[in-house]
Amino acid sequence: MSEERAFEINKIYTKDISSESPNTPAIHQQNWQPEINLNLGNQSTCVSEENGLYEVTLTLTVTAKIEDKVAYVIEVMQAGLFTVKGFDSAQRGHILGAAIPNILFPYARETISALSQKAGFPAMLLNPLDFNALYQQHLQQQAEANKTDASDTAASESTPQADDKPTTH
Repeated sequence: MSEERAFEINKIYTKDISSESPNTPAIHQQNWQPEINLNLGNQSTCVSEENGLYEVTLTLTVTAKIEDKVAYVIEVMQAGLFTVKGFDSAQRGHILGAAIPNILFPYARETISALSQKAGFPAMLLNPLDFNALYQQHLQQQAEANKTDASDTAASESTPQADDKPTTH
């Protein structure tokens, strides 16, 4: 008997927020033409395997610089509890790695925009992200890394070492 599928949002919350503007007030005197750097990460943790309960945390870090001076760094860890059960591992991976980050992103984007304004800067309007494409890239990188690891292992096993002792990895 197969388990009934369920994908539910149980709770969405901010896990951590950080805002720094280390070069104020001097940075406010400069022409606002910032270089923006966005870093993101996604982590999922099984909270209850029996209930299919997962916590997914999307971390966004935005750094705005003018020339070589940091105007601000804002980091938001937007999280949620989700029920994800009855799916095979590939489907579950896609839900945790793409569908849920798509749900969390607007919350994190709004927080970043508000924090940039509260720091005295123009609103930071982040463009939508394609988490499906990012997840596919992640899968490709994993597959390539696994191929490299497998070929490295095969090469080290078939290539005798100078002292003919086994190599450990």
